[in-house]
Amino acid sequence: MAKMRTGVTPKTEAFILTRQFLGEEYFGRITQGPMAPDTMARNLLAACQPLDLPPWLKELIPMETHVLEIKDVLLPNPSVSQTFEINPALKLFSNTWRHLGQALVAALTPGVGKEPPVPGQELVMVWQDPVCGMVKAGPASNQDLLVLKMAEETLSPEQVAMATGAHLTDIRSALVRALDKGIVIGPDSGICRLKKKDQTCEDKAMQSFDRPRVFALQWHITQACDLHCRHCYDRSFPDPLGFSKELAILDSFEDFCCRRGLYGQISFTGGNPLLHPNFHRLYKEAVDRGFFIGILGNPAAKEEIQRLTAMGPLSFFQVSLEGLESHNDYIRGRGHFIRTMDFLEVLKDCRIYAKVMLTLTRDNMDQVIPLGKHLRGRADFFTFNRLSLAGEGAALTVVDPKGYREFLKSYLTETRSNPVLGLKDNLFNILLDEDQLPLFGGCTGYGCGAAFNFVSVLATGEVHACRKFHSPIGDLTRQSLVEIYDSEQARRYRQGPAQCMDCRLNRVCRGCLASTTSLGLDLFEQTDPYCFLST
Repeated sequence: MAKMRTGVTPKTEAFILTRQFLGEEYFGRITQGPMAPDTMARNLLAACQPLDLPPWLKELIPMETHVLEIKDVLLPNPSVSQTFEINPALKLFSNTWRHLGQALVAALTPGVGKEPPVPGQELVMVWQDPVCGMVKAGPASNQDLLVLKMAEETLSPEQVAMATGAHLTDIRSALVRALDKGIVIGPDSGICRLKKKDQTCEDKAMQSFDRPRVFALQWHITQACDLHCRHCYDRSFPDPLGFSKELAILDSFEDFCCRRGLYGQISFTGGNPLLHPNFHRLYKEAVDRGFFIGILGNPAAKEEIQRLTAMGPLSFFQVSLEGLESHNDYIRGRGHFIRTMDFLEVLKDCRIYAKVMLTLTRDNMDQVIPLGKHLRGRADFFTFNRLSLAGEGAALTVVDPKGYREFLKSYLTETRSNPVLGLKDNLFNILLDEDQLPLFGGCTGYGCGAAFNFVSVLATGEVHACRKFHSPIGDLTRQSLVEIYDSEQARRYRQGPAQCMDCRLNRVCRGCLASTTSLGLDLFEQTDPYCFLST
């Protein structure tokens, strides 16, 4: 049974949007004296009737009432459950005006923009995040409603897939998104970021960055490639493992995910993964196991993409550009820029989420924002990685650390007007923290994810903490992924630099280990040389 808190939420924090339209003085008279949230809501609705106020206010008030109930009432709101359950703090509102949920979020969260309410049916969810305690709101998608139904009727993803004919991967994807939002609660993740013994209040707000639900395997299945990029990490051409050993890697990954309560994602890459002789067989085996699949490769024919999606869902396809046309083609070969632009249209036609990645150097830093403008409407997500001085990339020039803060500030400002620009570099969190804006998950969603929620597997079966620099932690032809993940070497990589251990942003940062080692520093001890937290 829920219990009322006494005096927990001051009225100055209640009905933020409603009071803006009524005015503080009138609002204060209506809500004078102690009263329960539902009584306050009835008084406000009655007071609004004779006034010339926006017609959507009568739908906003019940949602703001639930926000107050969440803050004032001790709801049974666990962050984990043995089975999938609907968040007990979740409530659905059927509105005849759209964007009210967005307006509510904007009122509760600094830095979040909003659209003006417009007529239209919209089902809005309002809930409390079960981990960080933040009140959230947003429209309920069909996938959200499906997961809520699954939780209510205790149906497994396998049962839903069989009953609906949908692919298991799509059902699992919807479930993971719902778990990440916090609208449903489920079993805990089997991996956790190493914590300090003494927790702080700030740590609680970052607990959502402690326990990933998805583990990514970036699998370089071949070094064969139809390009000859000037910053290629590896020009070796090892013999193929053979299909039986490649299946064993899939089996080891599946076993690891089952043991740790994780959902697996495989990013096939290379070289160009589509040139691997067993690629289509491996793709089919991976999607049949319910893994989320991404491809990091080069432009391909539309027929190739259609062939893959006929076998099972493709979560995303990532291509690379190194700047505007002239510079990109200098790095990746003549005609590559135009081929990539054409391929982005193919991905759009096939409804595949299109990512574009840039390797940031001193020579292309001034082209990043212009390229982002060019990609607006053409790609879904564009971002960058700093150059790692590995392989042929050692011949290029890294960005000057002295100007890096200003570059990140300019990029972050541009994200407010260009939705294609995505955040990846962990150091963005320093700027967000300075402006008291919500932090983001950093490079892999959990700061530096090397050997934490991410590993890289080479064509030989050798496992590295990160592909951007030499970081071997095992070999899947001789060891299981469970053994490799639990090894002392893997633990050292995921712990990050000793100098970062006491930083308040540790969970969403730890810098970039590849940049640290590229500039000749000890990645286990020294902080990222680009870090500007103390400057």
